Amino acid sequence: MEPASLAFRERAAAALEDPVLRTALRRLESGWQQGRSRAAAALPEFEALRDAAVAIKDHTLAHLDLYLEIFERRFTEAGGVVHWARDAAEARAIALEICRKAGAKTVTKSKSMVAEEIGLNAFLEANGLTVVETDLGEYIVQLAGEVPSHLVGPAVHMTRERIAELFARHHGGAPKNDSAELVAEARRILRERYLEAEVGITGANFLVAETGSIVTVTNEGNAELTQGLPRVHLVLTGIEKVVPTVEDAFTLLRLLARSATGQEFAGYTTFLTGPARPDERDGPREMHLILLDNGRSAMVGGPFREMLRCIRCGACMNHCPVYLAAGGHAYGWVYVGPMGSVLTPQFAGLERTWTLPHASTFCGRCQEVCPVRIPLPKLMRLWREEAHRRHLPPPTARYGLAAWAFLARRPALYRLVTRLAIAGLGLLGRRRGRFSRLPLAAGWTASRDLPAPAGVTFHALWKARQRNRA
Repeated sequence: MEPASLAFRERAAAALEDPVLRTALRRLESGWQQGRSRAAAALPEFEALRDAAVAIKDHTLAHLDLYLEIFERRFTEAGGVVHWARDAAEARAIALEICRKAGAKTVTKSKSMVAEEIGLNAFLEANGLTVVETDLGEYIVQLAGEVPSHLVGPAVHMTRERIAELFARHHGGAPKNDSAELVAEARRILRERYLEAEVGITGANFLVAETGSIVTVTNEGNAELTQGLPRVHLVLTGIEKVVPTVEDAFTLLRLLARSATGQEFAGYTTFLTGPARPDERDGPREMHLILLDNGRSAMVGGPFREMLRCIRCGACMNHCPVYLAAGGHAYGWVYVGPMGSVLTPQFAGLERTWTLPHASTFCGRCQEVCPVRIPLPKLMRLWREEAHRRHLPPPTARYGLAAWAFLARRPALYRLVTRLAIAGLGLLGRRRGRFSRLPLAAGWTASRDLPAPAGVTFHALWKARQRNRA
């Protein structure tokens, strides 16, 4: 998937004009935001768990090579095969080779953001395989020819009416208006696909070094069918997902669902340790794991290391006013919201994505609700500084910042200029009390009037107040 992030402003403007998207995104505020608040309030040790999670992730990242080696040894001892992939192209090639050796024609796939990151579906389909998403949200956006707009709810931007139309067009029959009927219809179609598939592909929420286990978390049980029914199970995940022990994994699991949807625990949490044993009737005969780097090891030793703590809960986007206004597709790549504004420049290149770190009000809500306390505003600010250093923003933006910096470093001149500007605006806007159009403020006046200032600066008002008090 090629990033379209440079068009964020245009895509966001189009999203703001979409009433259907507005309705869909409001569900996040009334649903998952409130759910997270209730779940956190109901667990007295929630903040202590967050501190423990930060310690676990920081410790693991400090010794990442050690724990990856331990995990590989344990996973291999359990009968699995580990494949190391330096970049997206290498990961795709390994996945295709595994599918071809299995003689696969149909591949079922559970939700995997890493698979989206490397463009796996399109690559496998271009090489003659049929790939079927089994997560309901992923299945819906696959039918629509779209990409996920949210980590947890890939189709959160869609209404029930649009989903009904999609199902009718692809499955036949009249559109159904009842949600339960739509779910039943998808279940009926996907059950046939589960039985046809020769390879099942899943992601992994965590990798446990202590036991060599893969941990998957879903609310639908589709990961269990994807990894349990086909003869070959392929896991695709990033190197940062490893944790030292089972106890550590459960600490993070106690935060994951609460932060994502407000549940105490997801419907299905599975620890899978190797393929089926010779005396076991169920489970895959082969189990492969592709561990993807794709820029992650560079983050370990750099200023964006804290981003590798992310457990992909989606809490940051559920609370981000920019995401809730623009939706996920405006970000133009796989990772969206505040976490995407940090990760996308790292994985897709700052030159093609420099607009994303600017898609933030820096209100700090993302950092406030992040279960592993990632300082997302700070990391976005680092990308802004780097973009400015490379002269990526347009000259008007750079020169405007340079002019402001020049004034800000000279307090007397700053006060003089602002006093003149405020007095002038107050005089010009005195009759109407507002401006419908104003140079350098088009982003505001395009959708609302700008109140005319009183003609006096804040500094002057403050001094007058202090004099009156004296």
